[in-house]
Amino acid sequence: MTVREKHPLAGQTVRLNVAVDDPDHLNGQKYWIEDWWINVMGKSWQRCDGNIACMKYAMRNGLGGLPLDDEVVYGKVGPYGLLIHVSELGEVVEAAHG
Repeated sequence: MTVREKHPLAGQTVRLNVAVDDPDHLNGQKYWIEDWWINVMGKSWQRCDGNIACMKYAMRNGLGGLPLDDEVVYGKVGPYGLLIHVSELGEVVEAAHG
């Protein structure tokens, strides 16, 4: 997969709508979106061996039946970098500045 156009919500904060009751309790958390994961790392999350954010996403993917595709964004809940599937993005709570 190649680099994509910047994600339309890049730089904005959304409320997460995570169906899986994961150990990090992500549902309802504020999530700041940086961009598509493929743009951040230059490769699929499925090819990022040893990357903690990818491993955590892979575990959630396996538990929650998320689509096995690259419709994944990178962003942060507080200081922690996380991968989130676009189907888990909720409403915008803080628009991009600038």
